[in-house]
Amino acid sequence: MPTPTLDRLHLMQWLSPMFPVGGYAYSQGLEQAITDGDVTCADTAHNWVRCALCFGTGRMDGIFLAHARNPQTDVAALGDLAFAYAGSAERWGEMRDQGLAFGQTVGALTGEMPPALPYAVAVGHATRLLALATDEVLSLFLHSLAAQQIAAAVKFVPLGQTAGQQVLARLGAVIAGLVPTLALAPLSALGNACLGADLAQMRHETLDVRIFRS
Repeated sequence: MPTPTLDRLHLMQWLSPMFPVGGYAYSQGLEQAITDGDVTCADTAHNWVRCALCFGTGRMDGIFLAHARNPQTDVAALGDLAFAYAGSAERWGEMRDQGLAFGQTVGALTGEMPPALPYAVAVGHATRLLALATDEVLSLFLHSLAAQQIAAAVKFVPLGQTAGQQVLARLGAVIAGLVPTLALAPLSALGNACLGADLAQMRHETLDVRIFRS
């Protein structure tokens, strides 16, 4: 029988770096920012990821995930809205490809194939039946997004492994402060104020030599 402990382990597996959604392949414009010299150290990496979580794609993904957990939500319509907010072709492709990979793998594990949805909406939809509060799901989801960005910075700035872990630890307080608001935010609260990150991701499409897909 499902229990909160077992459901928590399922969620940790789904959001693990080992889960095959290809998260390691995306930097959401961070590679461009590093190339431009905007992110050069632990402090600037922390600021970049913090802003994405508080004001950019992380914040928006958190709101989409929270709404997708509601059984009354039309997830197909919510997915279309999420795609409409994509700021670049690379961002749209990232949302689509990661969502598709996530859904296919969860379907293979559960025996029930979920609909094709952008990543954050797919995670919210898949966690509807887990006996876990939305605050907990959001916390682990945002932590996984932050970890993905920090892993990119560790490889490409490069930051040392210890420095990367220190940045991620500092972001824990940021995530904990965000979650209660995002869990209850209406869709009218959607908005992205990280214009530098959006522009970096657009410019990344034409970067001559690149490691990441966004």
